[in-house]
Amino acid sequence: MWIFGRKGPSGFSSSTAAEEVTQGIDGSGLTAIITGASSGIGTETTRVLALRGVHVIMAVRNMDSGRKVKEAIIKEIPDAKIDIMELDLSSMSSVRNFASEYNCSGLPLNILINNAGVMAPPFMESEDKIELQFATNHLGHFLLTNLLLDNMKKTAHESQKEGRIVIVASEGHRFAYREGIRFDKINDRSSYYSILAYGQSKLANILHAKELSRRLKEGGVDMTANSLHPGAIATNLLRHHSFIDGVASWIGKYVLKSIPQGAATTCYVALHPQVKGVSGEYFVDSNIGKPSSLAGDAELAKKLWEFSLSLTKSE
Repeated sequence: MWIFGRKGPSGFSSSTAAEEVTQGIDGSGLTAIITGASSGIGTETTRVLALRGVHVIMAVRNMDSGRKVKEAIIKEIPDAKIDIMELDLSSMSSVRNFASEYNCSGLPLNILINNAGVMAPPFMESEDKIELQFATNHLGHFLLTNLLLDNMKKTAHESQKEGRIVIVASEGHRFAYREGIRFDKINDRSSYYSILAYGQSKLANILHAKELSRRLKEGGVDMTANSLHPGAIATNLLRHHSFIDGVASWIGKYVLKSIPQGAATTCYVALHPQVKGVSGEYFVDSNIGKPSSLAGDAELAKKLWEFSLSLTKSE
């Protein structure tokens, strides 16, 4: 049980579950992509959005796990609309294949939830030779978002419904390297520190949402982009730290959120009418929060955008 349950201006708190923040919301007619949908808060986000009538596309690396999740949800919600597509965010070719297939499918896209991630593994590189956490948590989502953006803009225009991009970041962004984003040392194995590299990737998530929001506003598009901290949750993100995972399991019932509570802020930002027109914000416990000063640095956000374009060879 979460013990700090004071409600914020939204009327919700850290102890509110995803079903509660979406109570009474009709999501029928909306289509959402959720990355990392086959485990943890991604699974719960899928379930709750499907419960509210949203057509959910589960973007998953492991198709077998995805199918099991889909089967379990449909058993509970027989009329749930769920499809599964393969996506490995650490691989730019996989991201491009996914986006191409989706854009050719004729499906609209109202909501994009960039949820998947890895946390604090030993130093590893992606198939594109980029440090794995930065590649998966930020770059893969950056490229995916860019490739799906035209579809989302078209959907927003034709449906007259606001498009929403939701990026799952973390309070871990406060524990990045001193300079925030180490543009010249992204792949530096010798000075790699797993927790700080995780913080760097989560800082990048918030900066991405901030700069994307600025660009959407500048273009007069009826779309928003926000980031969020889901809360401290014991999920398989901790698999590289067996001791921490063990401690988390032991004390979790007292100080950590449950998965339904952890998915609440994502579902709130994705669906709630209170968030209509709100963009470039960082949400915590289904309320607007205050990120670090680095996360609010507009120039750093622009620099990261250009850096990310160069790494993904995008325009």
